[in-house]
Amino acid sequence: MPLPSLSLQLYSVRNAIEEDLPGTLVKVADIGYRQIESSYKLYSRGPEFLAAVRDTGLASPTMTSSLVDVDLDAVFTAAKELGAGTVIDTFIPEQFWTSEADVDRIAGYLDRAAEKAEEYGLRVGYHNHWWELERRFGGRTALECLVDRVRPDVLLEVDAYWVAVGGEDVLELLGRQRDRVHFLHLKDGPINRENLQQRPAGQGKMLWPEILDAAPRLEAGVVEFDEYDGDIFEAIAASFAYFNARVTA
Repeated sequence: MPLPSLSLQLYSVRNAIEEDLPGTLVKVADIGYRQIESSYKLYSRGPEFLAAVRDTGLASPTMTSSLVDVDLDAVFTAAKELGAGTVIDTFIPEQFWTSEADVDRIAGYLDRAAEKAEEYGLRVGYHNHWWELERRFGGRTALECLVDRVRPDVLLEVDAYWVAVGGEDVLELLGRQRDRVHFLHLKDGPINRENLQQRPAGQGKMLWPEILDAAPRLEAGVVEFDEYDGDIFEAIAASFAYFNARVTA
């Protein structure tokens, strides 16, 4: 069950960030995290975010941002300043996945982003929710139809939990897309859409040893909670303890 490195998706602690950005990053680092998955949205708030990242010594190998109808130069400049090597589009809403023409359109945006990213020495990727697995065209999931259409250097950050919620076998999908999957989102729970029921890793139904073994090109796992019905810092600490024992680097 190898895990090359471990990050925290800062969306998990977004409410705490609104109250105290630098203090939240200090808490994240005190738990033991050495990496975060940052976002262009946070970077765009002003210099406080970049300063807090640097003060805590947190690395950000990945940064999230929309890659659709945005100023790609601004996004990639931010990624370079944060030290990110890959920019991942983590949210193209469900209403934009209604047809194969929609998939073609999304693929076009990602291809253009990947071409621009090359100028900055960066890569781009895409992150799924459940709807890209529920929606199927020609017997294939919309997510895999997208993979068929994009450049081979567009990577996947697979949210394994949402794959399961979308009704797809996580291990089978990872097996089919083993060369594309370089990042995994790590959340656990009863496998449903009730975000408040999400649990720390190892306390839900996700088969993490098998899942990690099925992603041989994995560069990082990223702990994430969409919501949590308790102390979020206790939750991210429990997930850190579960996965950090399996970090190989």
